[in-house]
Amino acid sequence: MADWNELSWINRMRRLLYTVLQGELDRILIHLSLIESYCKFIEQNGSYPFVESRDLKPRTRCCGKEFEMHNQFLVIFCEGSLPSAVKKYIRIFDANKVTKENLGPLVDVYLSRKFYPNLRYFNSSLFPAFLKELIPVDYALLIQLDPSVRSKHRFMLSHFHVKIDWSIAEAAEMLGKQLRYISKNLYENGDKYAEMLQQKFFEYYGFHYTAGGRRTAAAVAFQYLKQFPFISTVYVSSSESRTLTRISEYGVSKFVLIQMTNQEMDMMAQSAGLSKERFAEVYLVGRVEDKGVGIFQVVYGHTNHSRPPADGKLRRLRPDYHWLTVHKQLLIPLPTNIEANPIPFPRVYSL
Repeated sequence: MADWNELSWINRMRRLLYTVLQGELDRILIHLSLIESYCKFIEQNGSYPFVESRDLKPRTRCCGKEFEMHNQFLVIFCEGSLPSAVKKYIRIFDANKVTKENLGPLVDVYLSRKFYPNLRYFNSSLFPAFLKELIPVDYALLIQLDPSVRSKHRFMLSHFHVKIDWSIAEAAEMLGKQLRYISKNLYENGDKYAEMLQQKFFEYYGFHYTAGGRRTAAAVAFQYLKQFPFISTVYVSSSESRTLTRISEYGVSKFVLIQMTNQEMDMMAQSAGLSKERFAEVYLVGRVEDKGVGIFQVVYGHTNHSRPPADGKLRRLRPDYHWLTVHKQLLIPLPTNIEANPIPFPRVYSL
């Protein structure tokens, strides 16, 4: 990934635009993953399966059933255009380009019936609705820079039904070399060492090594995309863990719905300088009996053991050492409220 100081002026403009659109995509996908899923449960007179705070601690194994009413998806957002050589590992072909002909067989995609080319571009007013319709399609969606010569600053939903075919072993090997736990190949220190390194690969991206297919694909995809001179963001919504995970150049963040007591809401409202009524309008998705439902973000940071050593020397993997730590805990405003700030809210590790 090219550093800001190494970018030309035109590429700086593109990165600024990408950053703005990344924030917009955050809002769209938080709504689709969490708020719409919550509404489904409520409409079905069901009890929403809130995530326990302990499940957000690094290295925690979140294992359980998948909840059909919880939206699940995988979205890849690239600052640049993927070269044709990636087809070997990220399956993007003419057959899964976002075109009217390819979308025709998807009977549930209503907008495809009146498809017009601008619909797939991020600057289209119908882009969020179009993205929502394609979210249920299996595998991943790819949003990237429009490769046409005339469109230097336009991003588009270019492919759907995108498969990630790069292996976990290759991804772990690349990361192991970057962090100097191996020098040549994954198995140079034996099978057990290679297995430990693959387990730590999942921890690096905020997952347990038993994570399901989409979360595995998200981690593998992001590791593969790190080799290109542009930045990327991968979003994965899991119906098992009930989380939206964002992996980007800033690290790993998880978004979940939480319940708050009246005392906690009073504390948060006072911290934000808001009345109880205004706090509810800005931060609450809904209420469950006497508790409020809010959107909680955990920002994770990498420890020294998951960063390249300063001296560049090879080191020995110590599996008991943590690779992630909780960096920030935030109650974030509803996606529809673009003026309010997130509020620090210690929940995973309470003060």
